[in-house]
Amino acid sequence: MYQHEFDQRLTKSLPHAVLLYGDNDYMIDHYLDLYKTQLDATDSTLALYHDEYSFDQAHSYLSQSSLFGGTNLLLIRRDKKIPKKELDTLVELANKSEDNYFLYAYEGSSSDARSLQASFTDKKGGVWVRFFEPNVRDGIAVLTQKAQTLGVDIDSYALSHLLTLLNNNLALCAKELEKLAILDRKIDSRDIDRLVYSTAPLAVEQLLIDLFAKKPVTETLTKLLDLGEDEYSILRATQFFVNQIFLFHAYIRLHGAPDSKEILGYKLPRQIEEQKAALALKVKTASLLKIYEHLLETELSLKRPGSIDKESLLYGALIRLQGYL
Repeated sequence: MYQHEFDQRLTKSLPHAVLLYGDNDYMIDHYLDLYKTQLDATDSTLALYHDEYSFDQAHSYLSQSSLFGGTNLLLIRRDKKIPKKELDTLVELANKSEDNYFLYAYEGSSSDARSLQASFTDKKGGVWVRFFEPNVRDGIAVLTQKAQTLGVDIDSYALSHLLTLLNNNLALCAKELEKLAILDRKIDSRDIDRLVYSTAPLAVEQLLIDLFAKKPVTETLTKLLDLGEDEYSILRATQFFVNQIFLFHAYIRLHGAPDSKEILGYKLPRQIEEQKAALALKVKTASLLKIYEHLLETELSLKRPGSIDKESLLYGALIRLQGYL
């Protein structure tokens, strides 16, 4: 079901077993906190994050009565799937007692989460909820409510600017509002520009990952330019990224498997290391050489004297780069 349907369900009762997934970490956190608050289970919750997950521990927790006669709230948050047999057992245990609740916040891809829905059907006493990235209007509505709770005086224009600066990440925006509350006065866009660190570098990285995955990049590039990133910085970031892909490509050809510590001198998170290795494997050596030449030509074009439409030149350069992949 979707969020508005889940909200309607919550007005009647709290489901005992819930699968939460999708592209809105802020709202997932909101419902996890809502359960803790309404069940008065902040101190009695068993939270198992990522590799902390243990089926035996989760099973034991839901199988016994609460030591203090209260609620057993099991919260599991991870990007790996729980085996179906284990998942079905935990859902069943959550529904065996009025005091048991099980929330599974799945952080993997939404497409992978579909196979988990079968364990959270109405027949089994479960509910699954998918969340989507909020649009600007919904984001402003959520942040307006957050600002009112914090007592922050800020208008919708400034909230829209905050959303843009933080790449529509509600969780980050909410944290920044908590910091801005310290000013104890009306907050405007100038305060946000001065005090809030932009996520543009992260957006550039995502732009380049999408570029090499041959996905559309026009919208992301437009947003980066609107945030104040200039054409030179984006081109330099592209050159740096291509160099990393080349190093991964060469290392994998020589050794058969990636090792970011050996390649870059520092260890990348496993997911990012695997992502860059996968991109490197898709690109041929000849294509990388053409991309290097193309980026050098683009740099020279950007630095030529005279009136140049640098933005259009960059758009064209990235589109042409995709043609080499």
